[in-house]
Amino acid sequence: MAQHETSPTLAKTPVSALVAALLTMVLWASAFVAIRHIGESVRPGPLALGRLLIGAVALLAVVAFRREGLPPRAAWPGIAGMGVFWFGLYMVALNWGEQHTDAGTAALLIGAGPLLVALLAGFLLHEGFPRPLLIGLAVAFVGAALAGASSGGGDSAVLGVLLCLAAAAGHAVGVIFQKPALSHASPLQVTAYASTIGAVACLPFAGQLVTDLGSASAGAWAGVLYLGLLPTALAFWTWSYALAHMPAGRLGAVTYIVPALTVLLAWPTLGEFPSGLALAGGALCLLGVGLSRRQPRPAPDPAASPVPEPASVGEGRGGTADVSGPALAQD
Repeated sequence: MAQHETSPTLAKTPVSALVAALLTMVLWASAFVAIRHIGESVRPGPLALGRLLIGAVALLAVVAFRREGLPPRAAWPGIAGMGVFWFGLYMVALNWGEQHTDAGTAALLIGAGPLLVALLAGFLLHEGFPRPLLIGLAVAFVGAALAGASSGGGDSAVLGVLLCLAAAAGHAVGVIFQKPALSHASPLQVTAYASTIGAVACLPFAGQLVTDLGSASAGAWAGVLYLGLLPTALAFWTWSYALAHMPAGRLGAVTYIVPALTVLLAWPTLGEFPSGLALAGGALCLLGVGLSRRQPRPAPDPAASPVPEPASVGEGRGGTADVSGPALAQD
């Protein structure tokens, strides 16, 4: 199984994995907007802890209902790394960074994460660097830059930029830890126990969480609950499912959709109206994702060439028929 995953460009991605990835992107885009709004009432660390506690409880309840139990021992290093770097470092740094940048700019800066994922996956997971992936990453990054740069408002302070880049690094390292763990445990197990570890890592903020929620409005409570159940529990579960069926670098490129979606969602909620530049950036994001998913054509195998047959009606010049057959076995 692990050997099959090391050559993912040779396999067709299931439609269910693509649907899961798209759902994840929509929910994560909404999280940028929700964090920006809730950040006025709940501080970065407590917000991460509250979100993770709700997500972990929900996911562990599903694990118990499905009787999946504990992951095997081989999965725990990856689960622990994902919990600390992605659920812990990423969420605290992102929440803090969004206090100094607007939602669209934060989404743009987090867009550096997939570049790190693709590079790390190529070296550490031996996924390689296929040309369509590199071209798609370049095009999508330009689109993400346009979409993020178009969202005005907010203070793009150096501190905010550095914090969002730190969150992007946490995201990238977390994905690299997560991918091997999915070879030993189910997507649900990986997500549930990683979020639990992330919540434990954020426990030093427990006192601040009690203080902040004690004076928070009902809207802030609802926002924390939303972040925990949907962008955390559901979205990270669907992300894990997609990652189990797609190469990390290729799935990372799909996250370039998030900045464009964030700008669109911020329009009715935060008053950030998308401009023509934002729409152009969103189109480039989609184009880049499409380019990154192109399957390279395999070189013809001379040993598999059939004996030439006489030309028949409808064949091209010289009577040569198309004998290439199926490019690859699909699964």
